[in-house]
Amino acid sequence: METRYSPNDVGYQALGTKELRSTFLVESLFAPEKLELIYSDADRAIIGSAVPVASPVKLTADAELRAAYFCERRELGVLNIGGTGAVEVDGKRFELAKFDVLYVGRGGQSVSFSSQDAAHPACFYLLSYPAHAAYPTTLIPRANAKEVHLGTAADANRRTIHQYIHSGGVKSCQLVMGYTQLHEGSVWNTMPPHTHARRSEIYIYFDLNKARVMHFMGTPEETRHIAISDRQAVISPSWSIHCACGTGSYAFCWGMGGENQEFTDMDSFPLERLS
Repeated sequence: METRYSPNDVGYQALGTKELRSTFLVESLFAPEKLELIYSDADRAIIGSAVPVASPVKLTADAELRAAYFCERRELGVLNIGGTGAVEVDGKRFELAKFDVLYVGRGGQSVSFSSQDAAHPACFYLLSYPAHAAYPTTLIPRANAKEVHLGTAADANRRTIHQYIHSGGVKSCQLVMGYTQLHEGSVWNTMPPHTHARRSEIYIYFDLNKARVMHFMGTPEETRHIAISDRQAVISPSWSIHCACGTGSYAFCWGMGGENQEFTDMDSFPLERLS
């Protein structure tokens, strides 16, 4: 399991493009028939993927966790962004179509992933945080997610937010998770930008096809950008703004962990502060 360490709000200013990408961008996800895991020191998040094709892929606990099994002291969110598949947790099978989410609570010992059709495999995106209590493993179909409509066509940021794991939905210790779909003709998300002083956030952008997303990060007075391709994730520390603009339509999964689970707990910055 690869480990990533985040610089502070001063240290990142010395990083060039290559260093920014190697520090904050996760490019290695969604390899066929593999489990990919990246450990971040930002709230001890683990970012991962599983793409089962001919055979199931098992979730394992690497030596760095010092755990008998992955969810011994952790909770896990699973979003399927590919073909129909299934996640089996301690012998119980959960079918996931595209955009369905599974919450796996602390204590789930055996977790494996499979695809219904090897020609169109499921692509499971994984996000995990430490957990101090056990909540029930729960399947959340897309139809059961809470929808929030934000933005305007005039500002090119009409979008629908689908909330799955949150304080008003499926309960968790600290994981908050969902995805946002930009509407046709809209390219901006999360504008004006904001920070989360009480939690970090992980984004994964998908359904880009050949488009690119320019993800903006940094302090308001010292912004940077990272060019992101389809199915790549970016780590956003608590001190960093996060907003993005795409060259075409796209969606992104957002996941947060930290002190506060309230979706609206953020500190926005007016555009005139950006530089």
